[in-house]
Amino acid sequence: MALARWLCLILALLSGLAVSGFPRNPSRLLGKRSLPEGAVDGIEVYSTKVNCKVTSRFAHNVVTTRAVNHANTAKEVSFDVELPKTAFITNFTLTIDGVTYPGNVKEKEVAKKQYEKAVSQGKTAGLVKASGRKLEKFTVSVNVAAGSKVTFELTYEELLKRHKGKYEMYLKVQPKQLVKHFEITVDIFEPQGISTLDAEASFITNDLLGSALTKSFSGKKGHVSFKPSLDQQRSCPTCTDSLLKGDFIITYDVNRESPANVQIVNGYFVHFFAPQGLPVVPKSVVFVIDVSGSMHGRKMEQTKDALLKILEDVKQDDYLNFILFSGDVTTWKDSLVPATPENIQEARKFVMDIHDRGMTNINDALLRGISMLNKAREEHTVPERSTSIIIMLTDGDANVGESRPKKIQENVRNAIGGKFPLYNLGFGNNLNYNFLENMALENHGLARRIYEDSDASLQLQGFYEEVANPLLTGVEAEYPQNAILDLTQNSYQHFYDGSEIVVAGRLADKDMNSFKAAVKGHGAINDLTFTEEVDMKEMEKALQEWDYIFGDYIERLWAYLTIEQLLEKRKNAWGEEKENLTAQALELSLKYHFVTPLTSMVVTKPEDNENQMAIANKPGEGRHRWPVIPSMSYLTSYQVPKTPYYYVDGDPHFIIQIPEKDDAICFNIDEDPGTVLRLIQDPVTGLTVNGQIIGEKRGSSDSQNRRTYFGKLGIASAQMDFRIEVTPENITLWNGDSLSTFSWLDTVMVTQDGLSVMINRKKSMVVSFGDGVAFVVVLHQVWKKEPAHHDFLGFYVVDSRGMSAQTHGLLGQFFHPFDFQVSDVHPGSDPTKPDATMVVKNHQLTVTRGSQKDYRKDISVGRNVACWFVHNNGQGLIDGIHRDYVVPNLF
Repeated sequence: MALARWLCLILALLSGLAVSGFPRNPSRLLGKRSLPEGAVDGIEVYSTKVNCKVTSRFAHNVVTTRAVNHANTAKEVSFDVELPKTAFITNFTLTIDGVTYPGNVKEKEVAKKQYEKAVSQGKTAGLVKASGRKLEKFTVSVNVAAGSKVTFELTYEELLKRHKGKYEMYLKVQPKQLVKHFEITVDIFEPQGISTLDAEASFITNDLLGSALTKSFSGKKGHVSFKPSLDQQRSCPTCTDSLLKGDFIITYDVNRESPANVQIVNGYFVHFFAPQGLPVVPKSVVFVIDVSGSMHGRKMEQTKDALLKILEDVKQDDYLNFILFSGDVTTWKDSLVPATPENIQEARKFVMDIHDRGMTNINDALLRGISMLNKAREEHTVPERSTSIIIMLTDGDANVGESRPKKIQENVRNAIGGKFPLYNLGFGNNLNYNFLENMALENHGLARRIYEDSDASLQLQGFYEEVANPLLTGVEAEYPQNAILDLTQNSYQHFYDGSEIVVAGRLADKDMNSFKAAVKGHGAINDLTFTEEVDMKEMEKALQEWDYIFGDYIERLWAYLTIEQLLEKRKNAWGEEKENLTAQALELSLKYHFVTPLTSMVVTKPEDNENQMAIANKPGEGRHRWPVIPSMSYLTSYQVPKTPYYYVDGDPHFIIQIPEKDDAICFNIDEDPGTVLRLIQDPVTGLTVNGQIIGEKRGSSDSQNRRTYFGKLGIASAQMDFRIEVTPENITLWNGDSLSTFSWLDTVMVTQDGLSVMINRKKSMVVSFGDGVAFVVVLHQVWKKEPAHHDFLGFYVVDSRGMSAQTHGLLGQFFHPFDFQVSDVHPGSDPTKPDATMVVKNHQLTVTRGSQKDYRKDISVGRNVACWFVHNNGQGLIDGIHRDYVVPNLF
């Protein structure tokens, strides 16, 4: 099955199934057999079970789906699971008629080579991709023979983080059909004892939830079960579609008789630290707010709403200031001011009067805020026992002043000097999130994406609430000297109320009698030390009970935490340090079978009696808001019925191919570099394609002999509010205001309703709008030391059936049927290229026989296409004159 078709038939559902290859007459294929209720096109998903076991915050989750193909023909079935972005996949197995095909975690480059060998034979892909704010989606598909059963099983693990006083387990439920045996089971074991436990579902009323949901906890154990019957799954009493579509969230917390808890199993320890009841440390906070033009409208209003709400929560002991930046930098006050009622009221007026304007000067704004905090500390204008925080919000990239990300990072790092944290909030997707994250991480903070949605102001407020109440500063966990190996991060600038510090490590001596852990920190009033001592013999007695879940959980928790922290450090490392961090993280990922950014899950599965390779990679957080599919190399050729095709490539040569004539017409357009030409314009579908001309590196003074090419293409759909800008360096996609950028080094597929964009690394890009419109952009790369020529682009229309009869443009006007006659073929000035007379569009023209190149299938050599060349910029062939097609800009 063609990949594009395969992709569009994948359904997004928790451990659910999608069926491709739908027959036109399902009843004829299925005979007269009655199908079980809920079956879709012969495929019955008869069981979906999610089994979660949590031991000391470490969650081990297994998603199992079983299905049977009742059809008389083989069906392709897809298994999709949405899992948290913080989770690592650890295993996947596929079982068909009792035969199990396991997944193996391998180094990404090794997996890539295996996979590319498989895809060279036309294979498909298993994949992991971003899915919303908190989730990633795992997808794999397989052909299931008639009458056969298939079982999919995915395992993933994660460390549950404490957030605002609770641990949260987030499950996505979306089976898309009635499932006879649907069940979510969660067993929690916490040695400290469970203090609260709750579960809620966004897709079902409390009345229905109550009868399908059971939850209980006692002592150290908690249990949640969600088991809706078929009738409870129905969207209405007589419906056969499912109402299970949304979020299933479990929250809990543990008893905290002591602020710390240490657990030791099989030579590994974990230390949890979360004190309560301490006074809040006063803070000095500077809000650095982007007010550039791109913040106009909803984003600015939501930011102001959030800041006004935050001002209500600022404590009287705090100090604050606002810095606004666009092309320049302005401040509310010259220095930090105390949060007195009078100052808060004045700050509210200042916030309400904020307006967007100008460019984006991140560097100067941050340096101004850092200087303000440093000065307040140096001049003792803030309390000695207080802390400093800087929070920046931006929706774009720096474009005025110092705009180089690495230089901004260096400036900020040097100015802060490790004294306080920087928190970066990235509003939307039109920004370099990796830059914001790296800069925050190397200054002991973190980055958070604020999604452009109706709740954006609540997202901003929610982040501030996380850092609003520091209870300790300068926190450090200490352990017996020479007793610990491979310790995870053990020092933190702040401990915030409602959070938790987790440190893990390996014991150098497994036979020690006792283990002592101490945590030191500076409080609002005095310095504090919290000590926890563990009797190893008592701990051994407890192990028998702890095996109730899974005994090696602390070792796996340590590995998870270590890998996570190594990957964070790696983001700002260079050279040998980065190589060492990568090697350590890779070794642990492979040893513990984690799918991380350095590894891939490889599954060899049966497909038409051949082994077929599928691969799953863990995506990162970048610019992309699109459904991006990060496969290795799986682009397929675009197959369409035999229709005319049209293209422009080379100098720039326009070729109109007419299959009925078994012939083609070609012409050149001679224009100055920088000129933008209208290639296609369809007022009905709203599609336009424009191209910008580039010249040679060394311009020729001879306009007759100069060579020009297309160096930039703009493809736009007004109906979809969608644009693509293609250059020989990058492909940039806009969906409304949301921006994604790819390079020609990527092999990706981007899909949304009615659209797909496939980039084939260093070769070509296919853009398809529904069924009937497809373009191919070919990348031409010249030798790097080539003295005269630039890299350039070719543009091919391979399917124009979906374009309207009103389509126009240098290429678009030829989408409509037209005829031409050639006669009087005779020798021309070049003996190898005869001249002839052509009658076309009521014009009689002298044309010359020649050939041009078609590079769609062979980018390096191309295929010769014989054509009749129309002179003088296509005059007489094109409607009007070529200057009529010059437009002011790419869009």
